[in-house]
Amino acid sequence: VTYLTLAPEHPLVSSLTSPEQKEEVDAYVAATSSRSDLDRTSSKEKTGVFTGGYAVHPLSGARVPVWVGDYVLGSYGTGAVMAVPAHDVRDMEFATKFGLGVEWVVEPADGSAWDKEEGAFTAPGRSINSGEFDGLSTEEAKATITDKLDAGGAGGAVTTYKLRDWVFSRQRYWGEPIPIYFPVDFPEGVDPSSVDPKNPACEH
Repeated sequence: VTYLTLAPEHPLVSSLTSPEQKEEVDAYVAATSSRSDLDRTSSKEKTGVFTGGYAVHPLSGARVPVWVGDYVLGSYGTGAVMAVPAHDVRDMEFATKFGLGVEWVVEPADGSAWDKEEGAFTAPGRSINSGEFDGLSTEEAKATITDKLDAGGAGGAVTTYKLRDWVFSRQRYWGEPIPIYFPVDFPEGVDPSSVDPKNPACEH
């Protein structure tokens, strides 16, 4: 992790922004607030601004700069991204544009060299430059790091769900009008159109 990125609408933006950066951050947040999530995620140009604040890496203790970027959405996940640009395409684009650090911590599982000119290495592989986690597969590293964070009270595993279908997810604030069918059995020989379903003789 070489930097963190918060969505412009994240509630911690103002508290993490230094006095020196406040004017620039406020202007950026105001400028991006009118853009839709679709517009922000589909844009090929990465924009952002440094908050002037830092977070402390829970495992290494390193100070990590906190940025605000419109490619991170407040409506998705936590609205905050721990950026590992060497292994994520969007993080790499952001880091390249703003001159942020890039640290390679995963290599191909077969030990072959990855051509860094090709960009981020995003496939599962083997941990490198990761201290005690060196040599672990991607899945092993995820589990081991999660367990260590959990044991230290600094994090843990959480399962989240998100509706991807716009027909349903667009209803997130006021409820999806999904019709629900309640079967009603009418007495034998009775025409359903001639009987009130609330009649006690009907079985629900």
